[in-house]
Amino acid sequence: MAEPRPEHVAGAPEAGNRGRRNRLRWLKWIAGVALIALLVGEGIYLWPRLHESWQALTEIHWGWLAACVFTQAVSLSAFGRVQKQLLQAGGVRVRQAKSVAVIYGSTAMSLTLPAGQVFSTAFTYRQTRRWGASPVVASWQLAISGVIAAAGLAVLGVAGALLVGGSVNTFTLVLPIAGVLAIVLAVRYVSAHPRSIRSAARWVLHKVNDFRNQPADAGQERIDEVIEQVQSVQLGKQDAGLTLGWSALHRVADVACLGFACFAVGSDPRLSGLLFAFAAAKAVGSVPLAPGGLVIVDATLIALLTSAASISASQAVAAAFVYRAVSFILVAIVGWIVFLVLFRKHQHEDLGYDIALEKQEAKNIHRDAQPKIDRSDPEPA
Repeated sequence: MAEPRPEHVAGAPEAGNRGRRNRLRWLKWIAGVALIALLVGEGIYLWPRLHESWQALTEIHWGWLAACVFTQAVSLSAFGRVQKQLLQAGGVRVRQAKSVAVIYGSTAMSLTLPAGQVFSTAFTYRQTRRWGASPVVASWQLAISGVIAAAGLAVLGVAGALLVGGSVNTFTLVLPIAGVLAIVLAVRYVSAHPRSIRSAARWVLHKVNDFRNQPADAGQERIDEVIEQVQSVQLGKQDAGLTLGWSALHRVADVACLGFACFAVGSDPRLSGLLFAFAAAKAVGSVPLAPGGLVIVDATLIALLTSAASISASQAVAAAFVYRAVSFILVAIVGWIVFLVLFRKHQHEDLGYDIALEKQEAKNIHRDAQPKIDRSDPEPA
């Protein structure tokens, strides 16, 4: 049997890569055709109602539209308060104006960029670090604010489903609330019992290092740094209450924005259907299929405003257009303007700044923590 030629063997990986590229190209074409088919189908479905929707938009009530814009601003400002309150619990003081500016910038990224949630989270993390938050405090703030927002959305969805008369999955409501409680209780326990946590962490670290044939105390400094950072988080009852209150206002104001968008086009939606449509649209929008949930969120809003909120299809189309124009287009425009004016000039400095900040913090935390560790955990003679 003839041996394969060297050039054929060398060309095999290239042929495999070419085949993968061809498959990806076909997948892109299929996805593009599916998206066009979705848009065409939606256009055919909505075409008989577009004239009536346009008429509703030309006869818009400007007072309700102003209320829609105002409540959306209140919603974002309240979320800025949530961020400010959580950072304050971690010992970081920041002005409300700065917090809201970051909320607008991160929201614009989340709404308009592919994989916007990733860019939004990285941007928020970087800015909170600039304000003086430790890595643990910055990450903790992002995690707990996201979980609280998810819990609020779940409560609204359950309330809407119950009012509509539908069935509710208890797990859907319990999971985010349990997540909030678990994070808060874990942080409070570490803050109150640093000695026991440090001892347990050392025991685990010694076992891991022994398995990896590393020195017993390898990585101990990093664990001590993390524990010291967690100890700086003091989420008391007042901070927790204010955080939950501002988070509730954030969601309620956003629902009010959708309600005022319906009033602006002359419709009178049922509250139960409004809550259900809002929660469903937000849930669908959180799935990263398109920037800002484009098309998907709009279709969900139109369908549920019609079926659950008991308004006509033409009014649902007009209301969804107004709400998305305010909560998506207007917020994205304002957010990018805020980003370009306040944050764009800092981006080229971020990498060097972050590296220098990490090194300085590591030195400071180790210097401050070492005497405490020696006193609290004396080594046996």
